Amino acid sequence: MIRAIVVDDEALARRRIVRLLAERDDVQLVGECSGGEAAVAEIGRLKPDLVFLDVQMPDLDGFQVLQQLDTETLPAVIFVTAYDHYALRAFEACAVDYLLKPYDPDRFTQSLDRAIRWIRTDSGSDQEASVRALLEQVLRGERAATDSQTVGRLDRFMVRRKGRSHFIRSTDVDWIESDGNYIRLHVGPNTHLVRSTLVACAERLDPRQFVRVHRRYIVNIDRVKELQPWFGGDFVILLNDGQKLRLSRHFRWEFQSRMLGE
Repeated sequence: MIRAIVVDDEALARRRIVRLLAERDDVQLVGECSGGEAAVAEIGRLKPDLVFLDVQMPDLDGFQVLQQLDTETLPAVIFVTAYDHYALRAFEACAVDYLLKPYDPDRFTQSLDRAIRWIRTDSGSDQEASVRALLEQVLRGERAATDSQTVGRLDRFMVRRKGRSHFIRSTDVDWIESDGNYIRLHVGPNTHLVRSTLVACAERLDPRQFVRVHRRYIVNIDRVKELQPWFGGDFVILLNDGQKLRLSRHFRWEFQSRMLGE
């Protein structure tokens, strides 16, 4: 019997997975979590075989959850996300598969069967085949996204100043910082506070222009001057104006790919 945990901050999304798992006689649901910090604790305590892991959560995202787990006893992971560009990071994290919301029961079954085969065989070749297939899906999706018109692109911000609304072009922004339920736009020597989250902002910015480099920072790649090594495998990004931003290991691959135009 495969022991599984469902981690998603949306109750409806959790209930959907729980309902689909209830139709199986080869999987036992042993836990549910609505946040990343709770997931780290429950996965460490219950040591499940399989985790359905949401990417976006209010405390720790799915990738940060994995970073905090014991690498010697990592469960099989199926990432669940509403945004297909996260699939590339799922591949980097060696997830068995990912489910793109909204998914149908057939896609769920396919993903679950793949995870169960991987768990039961513990086969390196099976894992490699799964990862290769995932990468192919990701590359096809990213090429399609590049070739098509992007809907809802964020090309300007509206900011309030002295009781009046002003517009700032996104290309004029040097870098963006998370500040609770707000983001702080750094534009030359000026800063502007905008009600939004970093995750929501990252979804709508042009990925050819902006890249996330830390859980708190997004940077305009045209402002990057150089990359300097730092402690623990991290790096520091030096911007043209002398500002230094930490590049965490978690985002390094994506940052380097964007800078190289890959």
